[in-house]
Amino acid sequence: MAERVIEVRGLRKSYGDVEAVRGIDLHVERGEVFALLGPNGAGKTTTVEILEGYRERTAGDASVLGHDPAKQELDLKRKIGIVLQSTGVDPYLTVRETVDLYAGYYPHPRDVDEVIDVVGLAEKRTTRVNKLSGGQQRRLDVAIALAGDPELLFLDEPTTGFDPNARRNAWQIVKNLTDIGKTIFLTTHFMDEAQYLAIRAAVIRKGEIVAEGPPGTLGGRDRMQTRVRFKVPAGHAMPADLSNGAILPDGTIELRTDEPTKVVHDLTAWALDHGFVFEVLEVAQPSLEDVYVELTGGEQGNE
Repeated sequence: MAERVIEVRGLRKSYGDVEAVRGIDLHVERGEVFALLGPNGAGKTTTVEILEGYRERTAGDASVLGHDPAKQELDLKRKIGIVLQSTGVDPYLTVRETVDLYAGYYPHPRDVDEVIDVVGLAEKRTTRVNKLSGGQQRRLDVAIALAGDPELLFLDEPTTGFDPNARRNAWQIVKNLTDIGKTIFLTTHFMDEAQYLAIRAAVIRKGEIVAEGPPGTLGGRDRMQTRVRFKVPAGHAMPADLSNGAILPDGTIELRTDEPTKVVHDLTAWALDHGFVFEVLEVAQPSLEDVYVELTGGEQGNE
């Protein structure tokens, strides 16, 4: 059995009459990337802050690297790194000076230059913080969290506000961290991010875990029907056995099936027999986002 670096049982947190976290169970194994997904106000931030030791729980058990985070033990703080949604560092220090400053707070820090290399800031080593782009400053945030050579990192919405290229670069940083043996607890709103990075994920809704598992099977995703969409040129009548699909506003027809290979074969055979080409032909298995929307009911809410 893999070593569990986080274990939560029956975790609850109330704010007056409002119960933000309602008896959740979860665990994180050493070396994995675990993603906690959920709409704003679902209890993600409260759960993470309890695990980080910044918020006291109302009930239940929580263990992080063998410690109760509520006890604020120095030994635990030395073993975790935290990347918040926004941070503030001295804008006039260089990248190396900043990482070196934070490394100095720990008894056994990681080599500063190695940390800078891991997060992809080697060419900005002597650049002042106020001269970095937004994506580069986010990399610096990760470097600061990594400076003390933690065993476990909490990444809270690490790519919010990033453009697509910056997000991909950030994902590579996370991959680099797992390559050097770090365990990652990730919260994110981006389903493609969870799909790409996470070994396991959990969806929290209204303070309760509603699904947990690998992204590929989360919420029964692997058992959901495949979606086939196609658009027929004007003047061609649909065969009876393929006419039971939903007609979308743009005229595209959508079928949901457990036999996508057969359906596509029948469609393409029909098109070839009648000498036309589909204007649209798409085959897609349910995405993690489809499952997420179904599990959360499309809720957005407020944190």
